[in-house]
Amino acid sequence: MTDAPKLIIFDVDGTLVDSQADIVASMAAAFAEAGLPAPARADVLGIIGLSLDNAIGKLAPQVDAEVLSRMVACYKDAYVALRARDGAEVTSPLYPGVRAMLDRLKARDDVLLGVATGKSRRGLDALLDGHGLRGVFVTEQVSDFHPSKPHPSMLQACLDETGALPEEAAMVGDTTYDMDMARAARIGSVGVSWGYHPVARLQADVVIDTIEALPGALGRIWEGWT
Repeated sequence: MTDAPKLIIFDVDGTLVDSQADIVASMAAAFAEAGLPAPARADVLGIIGLSLDNAIGKLAPQVDAEVLSRMVACYKDAYVALRARDGAEVTSPLYPGVRAMLDRLKARDDVLLGVATGKSRRGLDALLDGHGLRGVFVTEQVSDFHPSKPHPSMLQACLDETGALPEEAAMVGDTTYDMDMARAARIGSVGVSWGYHPVARLQADVVIDTIEALPGALGRIWEGWT
């Protein structure tokens, strides 16, 4: 261990915000564009965290590349329309206690905050603006520029941009993709129980039931940190 700041990297959907209603509705619109029945909610929740083309491809493996491209575009348009109509506070509300915890961690001199999300740059920007979170995260990795989770590219970029070592970093997320990505990058992992994948599947270093438990969980990963 070093005395350098610790790097805490957050997933977004299912970890910081509850965006499932819009994701399910936008996915239904994408499938309607292709003349397909909407996938079940449970199936949609199961692919949250993947890059959009991978997610739709997993739900509709029978479609060709041209149809997949149309579905991706339709999903993005539907999601943007819902966000424009209702605002991020309604369509993707922060989970209880999240804003207070981010503010608490941001105020510390020994912590850096980052994001690694399957959202696009446009999607993350809209969320940050909607919740007034600009400037909270020093590194922001999105699906536009990286392979889909669980490939560790996003986490490696977080480490590279901040200069953090793997042993000084941890990923906080709600899906198996987040935890697998953390293992691939050789960083710590904190699973959250309020998200979209069952806790039993996460195989995280530590699992928490409330965001208030995050500092204690990180203290178990980084021994002696409080």
